[in-house]
Amino acid sequence: MTAHSAISAQIFDEDAQRIFAGAYPDVPVKLHHGLAGHPLLAIEALAGLADRMPAASVEYNLGKLPLGVRPEDTPANGLSLGETIRTIESNGSWAVLKNVERDAAYGALLDAALAELAPIVDARTGAMLNREAFIFLSSPDSVTPFHMDPEHNILLQIMGEKVMTVFPAGDEELVPAVQSEAFHAGGHRNLHWQEHFRERGTAVRLLPGDAIHVPVKAPHFVENGAGVSVSLSVTWRSERSVAESELHGLNALLRRRGLPIGRIGAQPERQGARRIAYRIMRKLGV
Repeated sequence: MTAHSAISAQIFDEDAQRIFAGAYPDVPVKLHHGLAGHPLLAIEALAGLADRMPAASVEYNLGKLPLGVRPEDTPANGLSLGETIRTIESNGSWAVLKNVERDAAYGALLDAALAELAPIVDARTGAMLNREAFIFLSSPDSVTPFHMDPEHNILLQIMGEKVMTVFPAGDEELVPAVQSEAFHAGGHRNLHWQEHFRERGTAVRLLPGDAIHVPVKAPHFVENGAGVSVSLSVTWRSERSVAESELHGLNALLRRRGLPIGRIGAQPERQGARRIAYRIMRKLGV
């Protein structure tokens, strides 16, 4: 299959684009897409992709995990990645293929999806930066623990069923400021879970053809259904997300020195003076 033939159909139709425009960048929202059943996203095609990917671009483990789990406590499944994908229906595992856009055909798929949304994004948060794609494969009843991600993200459900429970970004009981600061300094995405958090989340059921927009750093967890699940995540950064990261970095530097930290506003890209201060402090090694 050529990259051109792989992207001939519309991925996000006019209705999906309208719904996305009403939510972006701060509100999670369910969308529809046209990639369910796409041959590049079939199990055997993904196993072949995994076989040619570098080890640093894959992550996989047993899939039946608690909602809160420390990264170092995540159990391996004892299989190779190719075996994990080809036997995903019965091996009780979870896997992610990272940065699949480095493969030409999958890169074309990412470009096609994001091109349909770029005018909306450009008008709200500026040009799409660092565009990436990830593919998630999950055995029946797998759980992706409570975590957050640094990118703007749309998760497209390709095969199977899952429920994603999404929480508001910026809630400091869910994610204390010091944890945000550590996260932007390279800390792990997994978050501390407490059962009473559940009432603050919104559970969204995803079937093939459904998608969900997840705002930057909106905490979430995912519970897979009774069948194999395949999902494609298309992500990008923006001037806004980069600015937020810089401002958390500045607060971390100030906090370590016992100095007052600053508030990060709803439009951090406009806090230019503080961003410049952070860059200067980093350059000087302060």
